[in-house]
Amino acid sequence: MAAFKNLVRFSTGSQPHYGDLVAVTDNKYTVRKLKGTPFTTWEQTEEIVHVDTLETPIENTPIVLCIGLNYKQHAQEANLPIPKFPTVFTKPADALAGPFDAIDIHPDARELLDYEGELTVVIGRDAKNVSEEDALDYVLGYTAGNDVSARNFQVPEASGGQFCYAKSFDGFAPIGHAVAAAQDIPDPQKLQLTTKVNGVVKQETSTGDMIWSVRQIISHLSRGTTLRRGTLIMTGTPSGVGYFRKEFLKDGDIVEVEIQGVGATKNRIRHY
Repeated sequence: MAAFKNLVRFSTGSQPHYGDLVAVTDNKYTVRKLKGTPFTTWEQTEEIVHVDTLETPIENTPIVLCIGLNYKQHAQEANLPIPKFPTVFTKPADALAGPFDAIDIHPDARELLDYEGELTVVIGRDAKNVSEEDALDYVLGYTAGNDVSARNFQVPEASGGQFCYAKSFDGFAPIGHAVAAAQDIPDPQKLQLTTKVNGVVKQETSTGDMIWSVRQIISHLSRGTTLRRGTLIMTGTPSGVGYFRKEFLKDGDIVEVEIQGVGATKNRIRHY
């Protein structure tokens, strides 16, 4: 059994802590402190604190693994055939950002800046050659994520078909606000995802529209390859991305991604 139901990270003074989110009231967070880290020995405490904001729910990650073209309706809007295997690309560790952080956008990445709301998996222990049957046993929990994308570097004439550069800028992988314990999400294919820009719904679907399930993704990614604990897997975005709407993110836009019952991010786009 996990020591938490909704894992969060916060700071008191300059000291960071992990905790279990108990309640949210008037944008204040009631949290029970935890001793330890998500990947070592946990110990619950009786100390309850009230905090104003939350940080990224895991302190760092070895890598962010991403799946492209993983929703049927998204494949239809893109008019692309479904490949034999999942499309895989990566984001580096420094792409990780907190649920309420401003996302600073380099001048060269602003032209076609886009959002991609995604269910994000947190791997809880090292995994290699994992079967689909056993795949969910390696999951610490689930959270919401935004695969921020500079499409001007993703289009074929700029990328050669490689997605990584367009998606790897610092802060381009905000996640949170909490990690819902895997034991409380018996079927990750029965979750509702919503993405809003400035309060307007842009993406809304069930994770049941995925082409490859979370089980299949973990099994595929772990084939002959070690998924280290703390690895994040962004499992793909549904239809409704800005690229096919001809709508791109501007300075000051607020992007919200919510996985119902799991987590929610709310990040402001900031030019510098």
